[in-house]
Amino acid sequence: MDRNNLNLLASQNINISLDNFVVAIFLSIFLGFLVQQFYIRFSTTLSNKKEFSKIFLILAATTTIIITIVKSSLALSLGLVGALSIVRFRAAIKEPEELVYLFLLIAIGLGCGAGQFIITSLGVIIILLLILIYSRIKTKKKLKNLDKLSLSVICDYNADQEQIEEIKNLLLEKSEYVKLISFVKSDDNTTINFQVQLKEFIDLNLIINKVQKKNVKVVVAQSDVITA
Repeated sequence: MDRNNLNLLASQNINISLDNFVVAIFLSIFLGFLVQQFYIRFSTTLSNKKEFSKIFLILAATTTIIITIVKSSLALSLGLVGALSIVRFRAAIKEPEELVYLFLLIAIGLGCGAGQFIITSLGVIIILLLILIYSRIKTKKKLKNLDKLSLSVICDYNADQEQIEEIKNLLLEKSEYVKLISFVKSDDNTTINFQVQLKEFIDLNLIINKVQKKNVKVVVAQSDVITA
């Protein structure tokens, strides 16, 4: 590149529409706020969500400012490439989910800075809807898992196969299925471990009362092992 071209690049006037910039900066802040609220509400990360999400609005707005200025000048674009080559970001990103949200905020800044308001808004809304739908599906699955139990029956006697089957049949009366996991026998007692999928969680007490009539002790815990 000769001296004349360098002088031309250096002397380029930056013409930025103030109206478009105001719309871009406020839209990026608004979309960043929506992403922040979704992150706080639906994120499964173990870090401090509110503390980490404080940067969301600033990141979206800052990216918008950079892109708005850079897109108006080739010289500034080249300068940005040089600046990014020497700046190192060492944020402590512990989980991929955090990185995805940061990329979404950068995308908001890029879109708003480039003046693509409709496309940016539509894309963010679609992504947030996907987050909402996925979260609802996951919540329903968690609620369903509440009916999946690990149940231990402790007999104060040496139970035989017929007695074990009898207890299993009692459990089946109010359960979708019952799976015998293990049983431990000694001279004085027998411990039988079942995994149970209840038809209705409210039937739990009824099942326990029926089984305890067999002079046994019942221990119940939630189980994450069973899959539908």
